[in-house]
Amino acid sequence: MSTATFHISSLLEKMTSSDKDFRCPHGGSRSLEPLSLLPILAPSFPLSPRFMATSDLMSELQKDSIQLDEESERKVVRTLLRLLEDRSGEVQNLAVKCLGPLVCKVKEYQVEIIVDTLCANMRSDKEQLRDIAGIGLKTVLSELPPAATGSGLAINVCRKITGQLTSAIAQQEDVAVQLEALDILSDMLSRLGAPLGTFHASLLHCLLPQLSSPRLAVRKRAVGALGHLAAACNTDLFVELADHLLDRLPGPRAPASPAAIRTLIQCLGSVGRQAGHRLGAHLDRLVPLVEEFCNLDDDELRESCLQAFEAFLWKCPKEMGPHVPNVTSLCLQYMKHDPNYNHDSDEDEEQMETEDSEFSEQESEDEYSDDDDMSWKVRRAAAKCMTALISSRPDLLPDFHYTLAPTLIRRFKEREENVKADIFTAYIMLLRQTRPPKGWLEAVEEPTQTGSNLNMLRAQVPLVMKALQRQLKDRNVRVRQGCFSLLTELAGVLPGSLAEYMPMLVSGIVFSLADHSSSSTIRMDALAFLQGLLGTEPAEAFHPHLPTLLPPVMACVADPFYKVAADALLVLQELVRALWPLNRPRMLDPEPYVGELSTATLARLRATDLDQEVKERAISCVGHLVGHLGDRLGDDLEPTLLLLLDRLRNEITRLPAVKALTLVAVSPLQLDLKPILAEALPILASFLRKNQRALRLATLAALDALAQSQGLSLPPPAVRAVLAELPALVSESDMHVAQLAVDFLATVTQAQPASLIEVSGPVLAELLRLLRSPLLPTGVLTATEGFLQALVGTRPPCVEYSELINLLIAPVYDQARDAGPGLHKQVFHSLARCVAALSAACPQEAAGTASRLVCDARSPHSSTGVKVLAFLSLAEVGQVAGPGPQRELKAVLLEALGSPNEDVRAAAAYALGRVGAGNLPDFLPFLLAQIEAEPRRQYLLLHALREALGASQPDSLKPYAEDIWALLFQRCESPEEGTRGVVAECIGKLVLVNPPFLLPRFRKQLAAGQPYTRSTVITAVKFLISDQPHPIDPLLKSYIAEFMESLQDPDLNVRRATLTFFNSAVHNKPSLVRDLLDEILPLLYLETKIRRDLIREVEMGPFKHTVDDGLDVRKVAFECMYSLLESCLGQLDICEFLNHIEDGLKDHYDIRMLTFIMLARLATLCPAPVLQRVDRLMEPLRATCTAKVKAGSVKQEFEKQDELKRSAMRAVAALLTIPEVGKSPSMADFSAQIRSNPELTALFESIQKDSASSPSVDSMELS
Repeated sequence: MSTATFHISSLLEKMTSSDKDFRCPHGGSRSLEPLSLLPILAPSFPLSPRFMATSDLMSELQKDSIQLDEESERKVVRTLLRLLEDRSGEVQNLAVKCLGPLVCKVKEYQVEIIVDTLCANMRSDKEQLRDIAGIGLKTVLSELPPAATGSGLAINVCRKITGQLTSAIAQQEDVAVQLEALDILSDMLSRLGAPLGTFHASLLHCLLPQLSSPRLAVRKRAVGALGHLAAACNTDLFVELADHLLDRLPGPRAPASPAAIRTLIQCLGSVGRQAGHRLGAHLDRLVPLVEEFCNLDDDELRESCLQAFEAFLWKCPKEMGPHVPNVTSLCLQYMKHDPNYNHDSDEDEEQMETEDSEFSEQESEDEYSDDDDMSWKVRRAAAKCMTALISSRPDLLPDFHYTLAPTLIRRFKEREENVKADIFTAYIMLLRQTRPPKGWLEAVEEPTQTGSNLNMLRAQVPLVMKALQRQLKDRNVRVRQGCFSLLTELAGVLPGSLAEYMPMLVSGIVFSLADHSSSSTIRMDALAFLQGLLGTEPAEAFHPHLPTLLPPVMACVADPFYKVAADALLVLQELVRALWPLNRPRMLDPEPYVGELSTATLARLRATDLDQEVKERAISCVGHLVGHLGDRLGDDLEPTLLLLLDRLRNEITRLPAVKALTLVAVSPLQLDLKPILAEALPILASFLRKNQRALRLATLAALDALAQSQGLSLPPPAVRAVLAELPALVSESDMHVAQLAVDFLATVTQAQPASLIEVSGPVLAELLRLLRSPLLPTGVLTATEGFLQALVGTRPPCVEYSELINLLIAPVYDQARDAGPGLHKQVFHSLARCVAALSAACPQEAAGTASRLVCDARSPHSSTGVKVLAFLSLAEVGQVAGPGPQRELKAVLLEALGSPNEDVRAAAAYALGRVGAGNLPDFLPFLLAQIEAEPRRQYLLLHALREALGASQPDSLKPYAEDIWALLFQRCESPEEGTRGVVAECIGKLVLVNPPFLLPRFRKQLAAGQPYTRSTVITAVKFLISDQPHPIDPLLKSYIAEFMESLQDPDLNVRRATLTFFNSAVHNKPSLVRDLLDEILPLLYLETKIRRDLIREVEMGPFKHTVDDGLDVRKVAFECMYSLLESCLGQLDICEFLNHIEDGLKDHYDIRMLTFIMLARLATLCPAPVLQRVDRLMEPLRATCTAKVKAGSVKQEFEKQDELKRSAMRAVAALLTIPEVGKSPSMADFSAQIRSNPELTALFESIQKDSASSPSVDSMELS
């Protein structure tokens, strides 16, 4: 027998022992007198052995390591079930608690014994035993492993007790048993509704009669259980339930019991909250009835009706569309429903003194307070319904600003705290919906709907501020918190709009900061609001109020509660940054404030017994204070810097101290840091050896800032100590660290070139190794160019120009001849840019370098790699090398265009264009003539022209624009798609030379050109779109509608090019197309349909192969849909969008992959519409996950099918994150199928692991 089993056996013996008789002090045994009970009732009296043993058993069962044999299981179960009938209530309670951990430790048949016993006890005559049995069943159900884990225990147990629960509910004799059974059933359906599918019909028929019960408690519990059942039952039963409720609802004028109507409406609300997505088809019958009942004089009924509307709006926003005006009207009506209170005198009260008005308001509340007043619940339900309305219908924002906003603002005077909080929430939701989309530019887009919404909101600001004036000083903390939340949101949506109301805001902030009577939460909220205000309002607005504002903030800095102190330090930091910015002249003299600021922050910085958050904020605040106002600190500057140095030595505070030191170093105040440099640099050098990446990054930034600001003041020995650590950081293992290290090297080279002599060799060796990486980011390459230029730019140079050039080209020149490039293509481009950077730094050497490169490119003995590097280097160096080498280049480059090696040809074409851009009068006519004369080299020559157009200044190209335009349009009809693509890019670059003149010409080409010309023109428009603002944007926006008409072109290639252009616009600059989506989307959705007339069969020997000519167009159409999800979600009708997603789930492999990704994205962005049609979406997902590849298929087919399954399973996993989706019958069936199939189980588990390790994989680059 194991130790644990033996211990449990001894516990069981104690649990079955009876309490010993209490002995009287004189010996013998007799009944205790009442006075002798007092010691027993005292807390110090020993507890019974059964209680102690049961408590110990509870501790044992909670251990994961415990394992019981069969006999021990039987004994424990039997003993605990017996203790449920113990005469001691404390022992009973402990025994019930033991059942929870026990069910996971014993075999299934023992759990069934427990459940059977508890069900039998529920029908007992003893009330206490019934209660204990009910608690026990709930405990057991809550601890059962969920069905999703693959365990069938929960399902089997629930199936076992369901029949007993239904019989207990159906019997009318004992209401207590009924209530307990309904509670358990509701709990069970909420957790395991779908697996109990076989019982749903009997449960429905058992629960529906309970809606007519004379007992209110029974009706309420039945309503809750029916809501959970509605979410899990099949469609037929749901329709039966909905029809039953609708048929039972009488007409508003028909005689009926008010209680019965309330119950039915509450049941509809419960069904709406739990399964509202399934109610959509019934809303046209349902909503008018509920609207009528809203008008009856019954506040409880009105509340239930409004709660039902709220659920319908959240779950079925599209189906509620026709009813929105009526629901809006009801919300407006009942948000003002306050029959017991007269607000008419409020306008007069506002003119009175604050104290008097507060007193009179309180007096009115006392006078009209009524315990039976239900009207506040109606107002609260109306406010919540309004929140759902605003959130679910962003397309109606202009109407909401016109109709809802004024009423909401007027209702800020609401007297009931809970209602006022919900009114604030509704207005905050309106503000959030009005917030401009990301990347919105007011100057460009003012005429759009977003601009008009913001204008309407600006007009409301005075009304909002007037309504909140008294609320900001309300005695109720929750009211003030609501005000701060609302004003924070308003300032975020309309920055600068609160500046004129600063006296009122400052007064409210100071009032809350000085409020020590309530919890510290209100002070933290006030500080957070002030911090946000400093970021959105102009600094000048704060200048007059600083003497009022600063003392309470300083008091909060010294507050003993660490969260308040940390927030106050953050406010001080923001205050210093905003009021005395470094990039503008000081508009406010800091002299009266700097001493006070310094004293408060240094007091916190010196203290050592502080919370970590306060320490970090204090250090950051001191960094900002010294960086912005260090010139005014006087004698306090040096002690402050020494304090920072001390924090730099502390492992806990070193990272914030490094960041603070960076702020001080980059300050344009040019502060003298000599007192700390000699000690700080070795400490910083030691940080470069630490494993903490954030510390290394911050240290490199600090070192670079110190080298730039202090320069020659840095002690050379300390600098050499730092430089010794750098070669190890110039590594491919961390490119960001490498970039910062190289930037620092470049700065030190310019500041103290002599210090670099010792480390230049090791550093260069690591840098050259880094340049050979194919993954070299642009930032590291740019930093390397700067460092190399600094090396040869010092006088005398740290490293000679020729030596550096030889080191750079050595990896290529040392390769064996004709061995091929060997290195990755990207490496040649990186080396070429470094060669060009050196040539630019030493112009006197550029001509010689160019001549050498020309010789190497021409030499027959040069390897392929040498020629590629020579041409790529010439592309950069040729522009600075002068006209001599350029003339010689023509022949070499033209000869290279005929090279048998593709890499050499491509490099020569690139060089021809780049060199030509440096000497257009000589090269461009020559290049155009070659394009005319050499049709076989046309593709390469067009590439050269593209590079020339991209590298030249627009003004220098204008004289040649007409010739280039004519030449390019002659080649628009080329049969080769690659050539047409290069021509389109050239046309796009040419249009940028003179957009107002050239862009309108596209109209003529689109109207009269051949199909290839039309598709080339549309592709050229795509190259006019960049992700950055560009002067062509306003002009391009005026032509977009005409270009998008090509979606109706009869030619497939033109439509595909138009969709590709549209996708680029949506992805990079959605503002160009956002206003046209109503016209574009129907045409886009048309292209997602499979067209049978575009599918043909091709005979390939004895086989027939199906070719779908419309596939590429459909694929681009679905890519556009994905891009729309990312940038134009607010303009989409998600229900219509999902219709086409459904079609895509059954389409070709590539399209299915796209739609699976979109479905996963929609499950996160718009769960409600997805939930409405989850049953339809599951079928294609299930079909994909369970599909089998034909025997004898090639390896690629198996790989494609595996990838499809993974993608479909990712979509299923995303759907499962929607809270209510697990109750869907189709999802429950498929979940069971996944658990029963080992292959699907393994796939699902791997998907879950992937999503846990990389939670943000939900964006896809399609442009």
